[in-house]
Amino acid sequence: MFISQAFAQGAGTPEGGGILFQLIPFILIFVVIYFLILRPQQKRAKEHKEMVAALRRGDQVLTNGGLLGKISKVTDDGEDVEVEIAKGVKVRIMRHMISEVRSRTEPVASK
Repeated sequence: MFISQAFAQGAGTPEGGGILFQLIPFILIFVVIYFLILRPQQKRAKEHKEMVAALRRGDQVLTNGGLLGKISKVTDDGEDVEVEIAKGVKVRIMRHMISEVRSRTEPVASK
């Protein structure tokens, strides 16, 4: 009787920018994730790969398991190294399981 009918109005979208305007927040989120998460992780992986490739005999290393030791032998195949963790106790460890080089040895001068 005295109440008039109310009709919902459509949401106003800017002309010409419909789908692009809606995708901008997703694009911004992806850019932020890339620069805050993905890029630093790739940089750390690259640095670790270079560190592992530069291992040589006599380096003091720390493994992912928490073992400290000195590299006594680097194998030719490049897969693993032999680490002396105590006097007379040597273990073979995969190269990628070395988390840190504590001290480096100087390269031996060629004769």
